[in-house]
Amino acid sequence: MALDFVAGCIGGAAGVLVGHPFDTVKMRGLYKGIGSPMMGLTFINAIVFGVQGNAMRMLGVDTPVHQFLAGAAAGLIQCVICCPMELAKTRMQMQGTGEKSASRRMYRNSLDCLIRIHRKEGVRGINRGMVTTVIRETPGFGVYFLTYDTLTRALGCDADDGYIIPKLLLAGGMSGMASWISTYPVDVIKSRLQADGVGGANRYDGIMDCVRQSWRREGWRAFTRGLTSTLLRAFPVNATTFATVTLFLMYMREDDEGVKDCEAMRPSLQHSSL
Repeated sequence: MALDFVAGCIGGAAGVLVGHPFDTVKMRGLYKGIGSPMMGLTFINAIVFGVQGNAMRMLGVDTPVHQFLAGAAAGLIQCVICCPMELAKTRMQMQGTGEKSASRRMYRNSLDCLIRIHRKEGVRGINRGMVTTVIRETPGFGVYFLTYDTLTRALGCDADDGYIIPKLLLAGGMSGMASWISTYPVDVIKSRLQADGVGGANRYDGIMDCVRQSWRREGWRAFTRGLTSTLLRAFPVNATTFATVTLFLMYMREDDEGVKDCEAMRPSLQHSSL
């Protein structure tokens, strides 16, 4: 069981190394400030792949429906970490906007941000946007693992296939893109709710009010704004994450029951030694 969690840690770290430059706009270096996302996303991926792998073992049979359900369960559980982490990221990015001076920095780092929010708003404050996070992550991770399962089966990649790495990268990248496409409008609403009230009065009364106001002001484009850049980032990040996880598990389990193909070595599959 521990292998799934360890694989998630390694895959998450690899994904951060690939994706962080896409998030960096400062000229001081592509990997400046990588420490916080490295710790957070590594831990989240450990939860995701660990829960998904163990859920598949509990479900017993490897089917597309079970892949979706196991992924959805993983997405749901990691919301406990994901929601506060994304709230801190949003608030850090919003510093100096609105009514507050652009030169003033309220938060030193993500942890300081969450501590200050907790002091001011309590537990409810640091979990702002939790409902929309659950709505996004639960089906999103279901689609994530279902797509990867479907593509690895369709590509028929064998462990001794010279093209196994490109195939895994393609399957992982497309899985990340499919997941984002399926839930992106919810992510827009979540981000707006988490940023609401920074530097001024609250604009939205809740999820539906945010949806109505966004639609009234911007139309359908409000729910796809930034999608292209998100997908461009999603492909390399998730390609790296999934390929790293699968290859790590393949290496660690290569003597297990003589398994030889990557379909049988997918992160979710059962092995008698686990």
